[in-house]
Amino acid sequence: MTYLITGGAGFVGSHVVDTLLRRGERVVCLDNFTNYYDPARKRRNIAWATQQPGYTLVEADLRDAEAMEGVFATHRPTRVAHLAAMPGPRPSIANPSLYEAVNVGGSVRVLELARRYAVEGFVMASTSSVYGKTEKLPFEESDRTDRPLSPYAATKKAAEVLAYTFHSLYSLPVSVVRFFTVYGPRGRPDMTPYLFVDKMVRGQPFVLFNGGINLFRDYTYVDDIVAGVVAALDRPMGYEIFNLGNANPVEMRRFVGLLEQITGYVAQIESQPLPATEPPITFANTEKAARLLGFAPTTAVEVGLARFWEWYKAEVLPA
Repeated sequence: MTYLITGGAGFVGSHVVDTLLRRGERVVCLDNFTNYYDPARKRRNIAWATQQPGYTLVEADLRDAEAMEGVFATHRPTRVAHLAAMPGPRPSIANPSLYEAVNVGGSVRVLELARRYAVEGFVMASTSSVYGKTEKLPFEESDRTDRPLSPYAATKKAAEVLAYTFHSLYSLPVSVVRFFTVYGPRGRPDMTPYLFVDKMVRGQPFVLFNGGINLFRDYTYVDDIVAGVVAALDRPMGYEIFNLGNANPVEMRRFVGLLEQITGYVAQIESQPLPATEPPITFANTEKAARLLGFAPTTAVEVGLARFWEWYKAEVLPA
């Protein structure tokens, strides 16, 4: 069986690739090494994978029709985890056309190729951002998701809907996995805790919306997210949406306090009002993922942050 992982050199993607390689699978990693952040970090993410049998790296862009056709024609993937995307709600405001081209147009291209090359299982990464601002807690997969707060969230919702269309028209088995605030080793520099820790180590202030008070995020450790993605790959279904979260929101002020305890550095917080792109809370109901995928996150935030700090000290501080 051959697995194609788009965005396979990125944060979550590289961990999915490593997990599949460790169990002996053939893995094709597709990534365009965009300069959204330093491509050298992605190269380090895949350093171990490149030495493993069964691993193939393809450097290509989702928007390149000829290159994408070549990937499917050459490697004939059995299953696909489509994780590649332009990330982040706030950056999407500045360049919505780019987000539409990659997250919507690119997803359509991958779906169409998966259909034409008879892929047996297709997993698409989405985001808790599709839920927008809602007072209904926790978030359930059946909740209304047609009021996104950012172009990023809108493009991810559009990709979900298009995936359903491909399932409806062609019986393509699709599992949409909505990630809730992933963190851990290899995390992007624009994400917490990386962003906060980097500022703390350098003695620089950072913005914390509402001072971190009454602002909650359902932080989910990357290994738990990967377990959910791989379970979805292993169990193709018709068309299903799954929340992958820790189901235990953490107040942001407590989150920063944990970082201070673990790192020994003091946070210099600049409080600013919550922007329109950000909901006050994310909170996953994971009962469906538990029932159909066996999803059961096990990593407490204290443990996950300690692991992140060890990675940061080893991989970032020497630079």
